[in-house]
Amino acid sequence: MKKTALLLLAFSLPVWVQAQTQYVSDKLVIMLRSGQGNQYQIIKALPSGTKLNVLESEESGYSRVETEDGNEGWVRTQYLIDEPIALHKLERTDKKLARLSEQNKLLRVELDELKNKTKTLDDERKDYINKYNSSSTELKRLTQVAAKPILLDKQNRDLKQSNVSLEKDLQLMQQENQVLKDRSQREWFIAGAGVLFGGMILGLIIPKIRWRKKSSW
Repeated sequence: MKKTALLLLAFSLPVWVQAQTQYVSDKLVIMLRSGQGNQYQIIKALPSGTKLNVLESEESGYSRVETEDGNEGWVRTQYLIDEPIALHKLERTDKKLARLSEQNKLLRVELDELKNKTKTLDDERKDYINKYNSSSTELKRLTQVAAKPILLDKQNRDLKQSNVSLEKDLQLMQQENQVLKDRSQREWFIAGAGVLFGGMILGLIIPKIRWRKKSSW
């Protein structure tokens, strides 16, 4: 008896259940009928988001429509809207987001490639700068080396010019020496001739002087 009373008391007490959050479904199915009213035959069930071509609308609240697969019939006008439903918008947004995400990945890949190319170009630029500096140094060295033969050639030409001048001076001195030599020979010849002439005169005069002395004796 006591057990029965306890059971009845337990069932009579309110049961406290933890609340669970749920949402109203946005899925809706309307019927495409052969006429304007629920008494007409159902041609096809149309889920939310079905694309329809509206042929005409009546004041009765029904519109004659055509589906994409060619079925014609009547539906309640109140269930028709001018824009796609939120689910389709979300799907399109998700697709667009997926495309953008894919494009973002491709752009990141291209960015990485551009970074690598930029690094490669920067390395090549540094290499070219080093080669340019090396070439400039080598050019300076070669210019200095090339300047030595030019300087030597100039010195050689100057020496040749000086040698020509010296040869001219030597020839002039040789000519002067020859003139002096010829003059000296002429002077010696004249002197010799004078001495010879003087000797001849003396040779003629001296015997006469001696003869006169002997006569005076």
